Parts: sequence; structure tokens; C-alpha cells
Amino acid sequence: MAHEQALTQLETLLGDRLRRSDAERAAHGQNEAHFPDALPDAVAYPKTTEEVAAIMRIAHAEAMPVTAYGTGTSLEGHHLPVQGGLTLDLSLMNRILAVHDADMDVVVQPGVTRTQLNDELRATGLYFPIDPGADASLGGMAATRASGTMAVRYGTMRENVLALEAVLADGRVIRTGSRARKSSSGYDLTHLLIGSEGTLGIITELTLKLHGQPESIVAATCRFPTVEDAVNCVITTIQTGIPMARIELVNATMVRGFNRASNAGMPEEPHLFLEFSGSETAVEEQSAMFEEIAADFDAQDFKRATRMEERNALWAMRHNGHHASKALYPGKRILATDVCVPISQLAEAVTAAEGKARELGLEPVIVGHVGDGNFHTGIGFNREDPAELAMIETFSAHLAETALRLGGTVSGEHGIGLGKRKYMEAEHGPALVPMRAIKAAMDPKGILNPGKLLP
Repeated sequence: MAHEQALTQLETLLGDRLRRSDAERAAHGQNEAHFPDALPDAVAYPKTTEEVAAIMRIAHAEAMPVTAYGTGTSLEGHHLPVQGGLTLDLSLMNRILAVHDADMDVVVQPGVTRTQLNDELRATGLYFPIDPGADASLGGMAATRASGTMAVRYGTMRENVLALEAVLADGRVIRTGSRARKSSSGYDLTHLLIGSEGTLGIITELTLKLHGQPESIVAATCRFPTVEDAVNCVITTIQTGIPMARIELVNATMVRGFNRASNAGMPEEPHLFLEFSGSETAVEEQSAMFEEIAADFDAQDFKRATRMEERNALWAMRHNGHHASKALYPGKRILATDVCVPISQLAEAVTAAEGKARELGLEPVIVGHVGDGNFHTGIGFNREDPAELAMIETFSAHLAETALRLGGTVSGEHGIGLGKRKYMEAEHGPALVPMRAIKAAMDPKGILNPGKLLP
């Protein structure tokens, strides 16, 4: 087998934490999206930065590909080892190393998940708000520059990582950033690694900003005659300056999926899912202001949820949108793709997405973190049917072109991975030259997550 010498050395280093069974390899070669399975030659489970560094020294010497793995929830195939080699599963690096509640920051290993962190923080009155839906690992969230439903209020991982420790392709360990809230010192390597999708280094430690738990939280839903009405309501709300905690769009097709998957009993019309947070007075004012704006766009059925159980049920339903989509397309894979545009262009982008899908005879599920111009489209298809594959390729290309035409980006949060490499030239043009130069400088043998991000 290829790389046998390297794998023998890794067995000596890790013992039974290097696994080569068919079941272990298959578990790390699957994905939630529509990409073909891709199996590694072996899976390593390091526990420390020193072990990751030793693994990378062996891999570098033998030119063996290494693909980092968090929880495997990415939707663009980031974690698939398409050139074989080693999958580096970081789930055993799951310790919370330090909580600095006075400074409102925390230091964690990359395998810590966001719910694990927030459970640990509950007694401090602080929490980490970035919520991509899946219980993703924080290392994976940094590597893919994740965001989610709370980004409209708190930003993305980019804004909430203060510092990183990372292992480079040749095994050297570097630290970037510090616990200080700002710096004018040197190149910003922290933000270079955030969103690099495991192609420039392996993140082994993160220092994250924390935020105070709000005094009061109210969730709400309302429905609209059309998607355009709902989106224009969002645009007006954001332009008015109401500090929304969450503001999410689901189209009528997604509502049908919720009804089938969880008997939600919702009218099959476009809905907004909302959350207001702050002091009790502020929340009441925000809610009233939004309801007044929504009425101008023919919103109906404005319902508040104040109890934690009700709020949790609402957001659990929203976060399970990908799985609810499967209820609409039994036995099919789901194309789950996202784009992001300037907020003023959102209505045109969403309308264009729905129109193109229906022109192709497809019924799209649309959900969106629309408060920051980001939305997701899901379409069921048969991976074995060339005609259906061609249709989703046509749709994906049209969606990417629309986003770029409107001044946006081909991905607001899913990332590039395998699925969107073909659009990088259109979005970045000559900027791909320095990107490739950075990759070559930091990973000269091309062993870190090869086949991803850069075309």
C-alpha cells in the first residue's frame, strides 16, 4: 500500500490510535453532501500538539497527504481525503484549557464542540455565540470560517478568534495572535489560517472571544405572502438598525419539509424565524418595532416564544433544515449550497435562485441567515442520474454567477472545499496568484488537504 513506511512509523508513535480497519476508513470517507465517498489509508487520533507535530514530520518526509477531520459536518467535502493518505481526527483533542472570565475569552483544543464549550461556560454568565447549526468542532469552525444564525449580531468565526496555535506541513509549531483585543504587530496569520480549510496548517489550539449571556431572549415567527415580501422586510429591518440576534428565512418548500419531518403544522408560506435579545425593555422595544415593519410587508401570524423550551424547539427545527429537506426527497442526495450578497441585493438573488430552479423543473428549499445577505439552497437529486446531475450543475453555476454579478461571493459560510473550486477564478481572478504562492510557501509538498479550495 502507498505510504506504508509512514504508516508503520505512525503505528509506533500512536499504537492503537492509528486505525486502518475498513469500518474506520469508511466512517471518515463519507459526507453529508453530494460528493462521492473518498477513503483514507488510515485514521490517526492525536491527543496533543506534540503528537500532531510528530505526525506531520513523518507525513512530510514521506510526502503523504494529511486531511484534518473535526466532526465531518461540512457541506462542501472539505474533510474528504480525495488523494488517500492520512485522516487526522482531532476529536480526542477536546479539552477546555483555560477560561478567563474577567477578560471574556477562553482557550480550547480544536476538538471541543460549541455545545460542549457552552455547557462548560454556563455558570460564568458567558457564552460563545457562533452557531452553524450542527454541533461542529471549534477547530473545524475556524478552518472553514463558519458563521450561522447568530452572525448578524456577533459576526463569524473571523471576528471571534483572537489567537491560534497551528502545526505547519513540516511539523513546525507556530502561534498567531494573542489574548489582546487588537494588535498592529506583523502579518495577520490568525486570519490567514481562519478559512484556509486545512490547506495551510493544522489548528491545534484556539483562543476565542466570549460574550455575556443576555438578560432576556424572545423568539418569534411570522409568515408572508411571498419570499420577496419576507426579504424586503429583512432589508428594512436591518437598515432601520434594530439589533436582531437572529433573523432567518425559510421558503414555502422548506416549511413543507418541516411539516413532513416533524409535524410542525405550519402554513406552507415563506416564514421568518426571529430572535431578540438584551434587557427586557430592549427586547420588548425591538419586538414591537419589528412587528410594525413586518405589517408593512403583509406579515401575518406573528407569534412570540418566551420560554426556553419553545425557543429551543424552534431553533432545533431550523437547524435540522438539511435533514428535513431529505423528507421532501426520499432516497435522494441533497445539493446544499450557499451564496452571500450585499443586503440590498438579497431579494433579487433569492428570487433569481427560485426562478432558475423552477425553470429547470426543480423545487428548491431555501433557508437563509438573511440578516447578513447569506442564504442556502437545497435541491434533491439522484447521484446516479446524469440528467439530474447536469441540472444541479447548471443551477449551481447560475447561482454563483448571480451572486458575483450582484457584488457578492460564491460562499458566505459553507466554504470552497471540493464543490466550489471551479468558481474561484471567476471570483478572485489574479488574486489566485498570491494565494497559490502562500500555499506553496507553507506547504511546498502539497500534502495538506490536497485537492481542495484552490483550482
